[in-house]
Amino acid sequence: MAIDNNQLLRFTTAGSVDDGKSTLIGRLLYDSKAIFEDQLEAVTVTSKRKGHEGVDLALFTDGLRDEREQGITIDVAYRYFTTPKRKFIIADTPGHIQYTRNMVTGASTANAALILIDARHGVIEQTKRHAFIASLLQIPHVIVCVNKMDLVKYDETVYNNIVSQFEEFSSKLYVKDVRFLPMSALDGDNVVNRSTNMNWFQGAPLLHTLETLHISSDVNKIDARFPVQTVLRPQRDGFIDYRGYAGRIASGIFRPGDDIVVMPSGFNSKVKTIDTDKGTLEEAFAPMSVSITLEDDIDVSRGDMIVKLNNQAKAVQEFDAMICWFNNKAARPRAKYTIVHTSNEQKAMIKNVVYKIDINTYSRIENDKELTMNDISRVTIKTTRPIMADEYRDNRITGSFILIDDATHETLAAGMIV
Repeated sequence: MAIDNNQLLRFTTAGSVDDGKSTLIGRLLYDSKAIFEDQLEAVTVTSKRKGHEGVDLALFTDGLRDEREQGITIDVAYRYFTTPKRKFIIADTPGHIQYTRNMVTGASTANAALILIDARHGVIEQTKRHAFIASLLQIPHVIVCVNKMDLVKYDETVYNNIVSQFEEFSSKLYVKDVRFLPMSALDGDNVVNRSTNMNWFQGAPLLHTLETLHISSDVNKIDARFPVQTVLRPQRDGFIDYRGYAGRIASGIFRPGDDIVVMPSGFNSKVKTIDTDKGTLEEAFAPMSVSITLEDDIDVSRGDMIVKLNNQAKAVQEFDAMICWFNNKAARPRAKYTIVHTSNEQKAMIKNVVYKIDINTYSRIENDKELTMNDISRVTIKTTRPIMADEYRDNRITGSFILIDDATHETLAAGMIV
């Protein structure tokens, strides 16, 4: 299968503390020659100052200077690199249990997830947590990188045991494609180049795997959804009577002449024109940003959604969702929060905690109603006005939302409608 050189692969890295994520990404960038000379020079100088014999590859990805001095990676660091075959965006997320929320952020738009396992320790709780999040977010490809094989003398039996451990618990999850790869990020085994120390492994190295992964679009092409972000009423020559509804198409295709309905009002009309700064279009599709005009002068405002007449979203004020709680303060029972769903913002509350997930066993905890940081739970949300939604499994854009604290403006949780 031919690979489109302009195709972009977004992937996230996840693992426990000191599993070697930063070193792996550094090796990937270094061996694929995706490092600028000034970056290499700066990292070489820093490595010498820290007393390292060679280049400390982790410094290519560890964020701010004070974070590096503490020896930890926090938040989500995005890195960009290109090879002759593909473009990449890496979301490097922390390994600490208290930063599970960051993996949710980094993985939310990923095409693939790299889950690192220390060959000395095997599958641990964080491995299960990260695999569950990858499944929850429906990331299509998971690559399990069994790292630090040099520290177990490249033992095939150790690798096979870890593969069996992972397969045993991941069989309960929904992941389309799982691949396994033994490697040593520090020494470069099976990262960009094939390992000469593990001839028993016949698979491709990591970079070749990433370059040849099939990227299936996660954009829903069937259900036409256009959340209105703003109303355009320019007052200049040629535009005196212009009334356009601007936004980014969430899914599907729109064409002039389409029969549409504006939700939640239920007003019907037809698409008159689809406009951009470069002129009018005969069709527009996700994720294009456009302005749509309608045949009829009807009331449309920010937060409304334009959909096809024969294929409408659900207008709901109460719904179930899987959420990951981000904040270090526990959720307040029936407290009012702001829900942000596409371009729609309004008040909402968590009406009920249906159950929480035990990450170790993937079993349901039925009687625990308290949501604390990193908890993954099924909840019932109630909003003050209807939102136009699809299930997350059908539409990542219209099936997801965040909750915000009105007082601090902090993001409290991310949710997926079920």
